[in-house]
Amino acid sequence: MSILVTGAAGFIGFHTSQALLARGEKVIGIDNFNDYYDVALKENRAARLLAQEGFSMVRADISEREAMEQTFARHPDITGIIHLAAQAGVRYSLINPYSYTKSNVEGHLVLMEAARKLKDLKHFVYASSSSVYGANTKLPFSVDDPVEHPVSLYAATKRSMELLSESYARMYALPMTGLRFFTVYGPWGRPDMAAYIFTKKIIAGEPIPVFNNGKMRRDFTFIDDIVGGILGVLATTPKSPDGTPHRIYNLGNNRSEQLMRFVQVLEEALQRKAEIDFQPLQPGDVAETYADIDASIRDFGFNPVTPIEQGIPRFIDWYKDYHGV
Repeated sequence: MSILVTGAAGFIGFHTSQALLARGEKVIGIDNFNDYYDVALKENRAARLLAQEGFSMVRADISEREAMEQTFARHPDITGIIHLAAQAGVRYSLINPYSYTKSNVEGHLVLMEAARKLKDLKHFVYASSSSVYGANTKLPFSVDDPVEHPVSLYAATKRSMELLSESYARMYALPMTGLRFFTVYGPWGRPDMAAYIFTKKIIAGEPIPVFNNGKMRRDFTFIDDIVGGILGVLATTPKSPDGTPHRIYNLGNNRSEQLMRFVQVLEEALQRKAEIDFQPLQPGDVAETYADIDASIRDFGFNPVTPIEQGIPRFIDWYKDYHGV
């Protein structure tokens, strides 16, 4: 029996694969190692996984039908899929929009087509995003809220994934669960995210870009809590009120932190003062995110326990070690 993890050399995929291997699972990773951010970081994550028994890596793009069909044919014992591969980033969607439809929409479709032919598949879990809440102003964001007004192409592709999943769950009884992640951070994190960008610039003595003049709040969620949620939901059987085997959940810390408080904790951990470059709100960005996780707690025992006061120092320790600071 195997678990397939797409985006295994990515931030969340790496940690999820590590957790699966630690409990004795056989893991098949898929990643295309694209250059959206530092490929060396992805290679280093992959090297750590490949050094462990039970892990194998397929270097391929999930939107390549033939490559995915061949991968699934070689591994008919797949019982679970954790689909984390995606073209990430709100701002990059303004520069390279086609990469988002290729990876997030077409890639998701290719995987579902292959997955529905697996005889022993028990659950297909996929990554959505808090970005789907778009222009919503009601807080905290609930999975029962309407999500018809995305403010970025990235958000629109993630919402498209949810709709495609609903249709496949109905047509083929494919058991699927979408997870809306809220601002994930931690060791081995992405260089395009705030924790990494701010840390690098503060250490270098450079100003950090703070958007919306600092009037932003984010539900920062530590990676270990996210992985716990992913593994928790993987073990459940999705079922909506009408019987369709498809559900959507929020995975967040259930605490909306002021961005300037986030900066303050970074300063304390680094023992350095940040120079702030206040900037206006960027196209596609939202001012505040905040996850309602009641359903996640109820249905699979999701339990985020890491505040930024604990999580940020752990990220800083990894950053210093990895970069030799």
